[in-house]
Amino acid sequence: MLWMLISTACPGGGGPADSLVIFGESPFKKPISGVCLLSLVIASFISYSFAIFVVMFSKKGLGLLTAALAAQTCAASANKIRDEHATCKKTTVAILGGGMAGVAAAQALSNSSIHDFVIIEYRDTLGGRVAHTDFGKGPNGKPYTVELGANWVQGLGSPGGPENPIWTFAKKWGLNNTYSNYSSILTYNETGYVDYSSLLDDYETLVEDAYDAAGVLLTENGQDQTARTGLALAGWRPKIDDMARQAVEWWEWDWEDAYSPDESSFIFGVAGQNLTFNQYSDENNYVWDQRGYNRIILKEASTFLKDNDPRVQLNSIITNVTYSDNGVTIHKEDGSCVSAAYAICTFSLGVLQNNAVSFSPSFPDWKQTAIEKFTMGTYTKIFLQFNETFWPRDTQYFLYADPVSRGYYPVWQSLSAPGFIPESNIIFVTVVSQESYRVERQSDEQTQKEVMAVLRKMYPDLDIPEPTAFMYPRWSTTPWSYGSYSNWPPSTTLEMHENLRANVNRLWFAGEATSAQYFGFLHGAWFEGRDAGERIAELLGGKCAKTDTSGTCGNRKHWERLYGSSPLADYSVFDGWDVSSFYSSY
Repeated sequence: MLWMLISTACPGGGGPADSLVIFGESPFKKPISGVCLLSLVIASFISYSFAIFVVMFSKKGLGLLTAALAAQTCAASANKIRDEHATCKKTTVAILGGGMAGVAAAQALSNSSIHDFVIIEYRDTLGGRVAHTDFGKGPNGKPYTVELGANWVQGLGSPGGPENPIWTFAKKWGLNNTYSNYSSILTYNETGYVDYSSLLDDYETLVEDAYDAAGVLLTENGQDQTARTGLALAGWRPKIDDMARQAVEWWEWDWEDAYSPDESSFIFGVAGQNLTFNQYSDENNYVWDQRGYNRIILKEASTFLKDNDPRVQLNSIITNVTYSDNGVTIHKEDGSCVSAAYAICTFSLGVLQNNAVSFSPSFPDWKQTAIEKFTMGTYTKIFLQFNETFWPRDTQYFLYADPVSRGYYPVWQSLSAPGFIPESNIIFVTVVSQESYRVERQSDEQTQKEVMAVLRKMYPDLDIPEPTAFMYPRWSTTPWSYGSYSNWPPSTTLEMHENLRANVNRLWFAGEATSAQYFGFLHGAWFEGRDAGERIAELLGGKCAKTDTSGTCGNRKHWERLYGSSPLADYSVFDGWDVSSFYSSY
């Protein structure tokens, strides 16, 4: 009857669907008359009143109405998703981030004859945290190139043994680098040059026992502990006010891990170094190539990407990633989007921890816990150029022990030393962790003032001028990194790391942080990117009999819940726990 009223009052219309366009585009060929509009309003009111009556007096009616509303909502959502996907660029695999892991993943896909992929990169070039910049100027007036992020090839390889893939790339693409001679070091404190280099030998002698103990804990499934505990048990116990020993410890541990022994896993901190330096070699080569360290990444990319390849989307800021069992949609700041069957997220751990990109749905608890559990270190290099090299020209490193603060501008490196960039008159000092956060929050002027005060203490007999150039990055607040590289905190299990590494539906993860063996190293990023690319290629090719395997094919293993070593029954008077564990708060 209602629709008969509408048909009479509104010629040219007359169907139920027509009443839904009052506030939208009208399908009527003629303008809606006042009588027609009034009829539509009356019909809508009567329909609404009847629905309320049914709901009030019928449980069945309530269920029907609820189901109808839910169905309408679901249909609207489904239509929205379909519309969204219809407007997104479609690809088979989307790689989020164009650093070492991202390029390695793309190369693995290409090697498997999967060429339908895109690399979505925040910056204007590939390389990620392998980043450089111009600094100062040379005799010809042109600036030098200095590395802001990754700077070494660590663990080169041994004759007849395995070779670090980064070293392979360095040789392949002619990367200029020089052996870092850690014996080429002079030691200082607030009074100037003071020789406490024998403490370096003391540490290295004692640490051999510590490393053996860490290996025993790993192989016998012993409980992890802080690296501080492991070092102390081996005999290395620097007094809190023994600043020379504190500086030596910083040189030996913090400078590598970007965290102190108190904040680092003993088992995995030691294992991570051993797997690189014992497997490959203990050699570290410093990269000073004026074309930039990321040359090896760009050149490797050029083996499977064309110049200006449309599959590489530079200057693309990702804001949201929606994932499911059916695919992944990536939304960008410019309003565009990419729809992929699979995605490989190579964001740094810092980006994930800072919620720089939102994920829909939110990660499951096991995944989010792993992200929050591991730590992101910050390694800040502060560069200075002078009119002349006033420090010893034949020395690579200078270690400073501040009388008050541990890690206060401790390690200085000369780029004027033989084999590096002669006559550049460039020196830089490194800080990490809390000191990095502090200097990255303050102004360049304040930091320069502090740095110059230290230099003048180290060389009290010299009249040292202000630098002609001064610069440092702020990794802890850089929105595409939020830090330099990851660290493994104490009492954090391999199973927890498996959760950090594991994929969620069709969203995969790769980067140095997801490498259990090589976390913090550039080659860790390469291995992880390659692994993710190869696994997805196998899934796409139907080569995995099962997609939930814990082996090298299919989804990566994860743990829904991890347990400790003390069941509730152990919390008793016999175990020194003589109070109830369930007191309520007031």
